Amino acid sequence: MRAEFPDFRLGSVLATSFTGTLSERHGDAVERIPTPRRLVDWLAMYGLDVDSCTPDQLDLARELRESIHAAATAAALQDTLPAFAVRILNDRSRQGRAAAILTPEGERRWRLGPASGLEDALGVIAADAIGIIAGERDGRLALCASPTCRAAFFDTSRSRTRRWCDMNTCGNRQKKARFHANQRKSAILTG
Repeated sequence: MRAEFPDFRLGSVLATSFTGTLSERHGDAVERIPTPRRLVDWLAMYGLDVDSCTPDQLDLARELRESIHAAATAAALQDTLPAFAVRILNDRSRQGRAAAILTPEGERRWRLGPASGLEDALGVIAADAIGIIAGERDGRLALCASPTCRAAFFDTSRSRTRRWCDMNTCGNRQKKARFHANQRKSAILTG
């Protein structure tokens, strides 16, 4: 990874991890795939190796990312899914060519063929998002409790009460803010 780019926030759910390539959507937004090469790097981390990405393909990927975010947010809030998001998810899913494979550990992984391109990788991400939004996986869509983040994430915790998209970033930031506010309040009361 290049040092000048922000770290990827990797999760176990492909589609919601992809939406996490833009974080702090309601604060100082952090774009984690600012260049085509950076998108290729992110895809490789999920086993979706592609040789290249053009600026136009990066635009397609960002459009898919925002469509997943919009649809996942609506699903988490139990609202109507935005028509534009449904259309883009369906279009990208139809355009992709990939095979589901079973690992020796009994997990499903996606495998792109040797002639696969970026559109095939986006198709995998779209198909994953469709499965999650349609409720085909055990878990629930939720929104990060951080007011500056509000990222959609897939909660697979036992109680389904997870509050943060990532405890190491949003969760810690909120806990630190609460701790410092309590310290200030204590100092005022005892001072």
